[in-house]
Amino acid sequence: MQTRLTLLPGQPGTKKLADKYGDRLVCVRYRYDRGRQRRYKTVELIIDEAEWIPPEELVGVLVAWGEIEVARRVKNAGGVWLAGPKVWQLPYRQAVKLGLKARVVILDEEKLPEPAG
Repeated sequence: MQTRLTLLPGQPGTKKLADKYGDRLVCVRYRYDRGRQRRYKTVELIIDEAEWIPPEELVGVLVAWGEIEVARRVKNAGGVWLAGPKVWQLPYRQAVKLGLKARVVILDEEKLPEPAG
């Protein structure tokens, strides 16, 4: 099967499907099957939504005062202490690998200190 045309919601040919599926509609595709001599109209829909953090995004990890072993593990994994927000910063993937997913906080880029240099 070959896809020849992909339409986004709002383009001509998608109005009825956009009315039917609303914001869940991602796109409409026209696919062609040469062997069967058939054209198919398909839709791509959003059926679920969940929070997702890219693996390499830098996140904050909360480590309480006195949790020396946890802080040592974070530092050994490449973590950097941010004095302003009082969190350790490291890639999300590393935080998950260390078993610290429950301690992850998303860092507000506007409130982070400027890098030195």
